[in-house]
Amino acid sequence: MAEKKKTIVSASNGEKPAAPKTVHQAKPVGNASGLRVGAVILWVVAIAFEVLALLVLLGKLNINLGSSMVQLIVFLVLDLVCVIIGSQLWKKANHIKPASEKNKFKFWLWNNMGVVVCAFAFIPFIILLLTNKNVDKKTKTVALIAAIVALLIGGVASYDFNPVSLEEQTAAISTFGEEQVYWAPFGKVYHLSWGVDENGDEIFCGALNRSDTLTVGTVDEAIAAGRTRLCSFCAKHFDVEGVRTDEE
Repeated sequence: MAEKKKTIVSASNGEKPAAPKTVHQAKPVGNASGLRVGAVILWVVAIAFEVLALLVLLGKLNINLGSSMVQLIVFLVLDLVCVIIGSQLWKKANHIKPASEKNKFKFWLWNNMGVVVCAFAFIPFIILLLTNKNVDKKTKTVALIAAIVALLIGGVASYDFNPVSLEEQTAAISTFGEEQVYWAPFGKVYHLSWGVDENGDEIFCGALNRSDTLTVGTVDEAIAAGRTRLCSFCAKHFDVEGVRTDEE
């Protein structure tokens, strides 16, 4: 479905926005297995960059990219890039094919494998750097700061702040099926249509008022796009039960 313009009425005050909203069709859900393979490959490359940084640190490698400090920074940055991109692919896969939350620890671990990989990608380097007495003070200080900053950035970027479980996905799909839901570009929830007014214009909750662009798709497409919860206002309006909302 090509993007189109729709006039949407606010359910909060009944007033129409100044201009119709642009509504895009959601992207296909995608293949979780392919995304996981891509993530693992990138994580392996990230560890390889850490190994190269360790070899530079130990004086076993010099690839003429400048001083040892410059080489260390380059490898740490490449390490970080691979960790972050891999983690985004892994989180995307988890939203397409989520894990069960029956075992809380396994559920957390599966959703945050990127955090674990990030730790392996930087902590060994940090430990060796701190214990190596042959590295000059300036290089050690700069490399240590770079590694710690990379560890923190990679850990935050890899953590899934909006996970979804198999049980939550199943409940949402069984409740809404192929019904079309809507979400905003920077929103964290999906919304339901509240019907149409006397002019045939679609009515939505006021939470969508500030968005000029919306995406429409099925609930599994919304979850795959990272909108793992139903808007609590929509849930209350339709008395929806058994589906997790942004209040939970």
